[in-house]
Amino acid sequence: MLATPLLTGLAIAAAAYAGRYGIRAWQAFKARPPTARVRRFYEGGFQSTMTRREAALILGLRESVAADKVREAHRRVMVANHPDAGGSHYLASKVNEAKDLMLGKTGGSQSAF
Repeated sequence: MLATPLLTGLAIAAAAYAGRYGIRAWQAFKARPPTARVRRFYEGGFQSTMTRREAALILGLRESVAADKVREAHRRVMVANHPDAGGSHYLASKVNEAKDLMLGKTGGSQSAF
């Protein structure tokens, strides 16, 4: 007979500790610093003549960046948009045009589209 109130009290204490732990965990979760968001690629709305700014946006770079960074960014974007992998020919031509413009190989719009 004495065991029933004892077990009831232990169950209530366990529930209280679990609730306290849950509340503290939730407060710690809400107080954590915001994490960096995933980088997204330029979403388009292309200009008739590509500028250096637009080329940098397409490749996800700054306007003044080293050539090796341009090639690396071009490779990364082309993997996601290559026509052989189901990407668009139009987007691939724009990515190639952006790379050429950033590397100084062309001055204007050389896109076939």
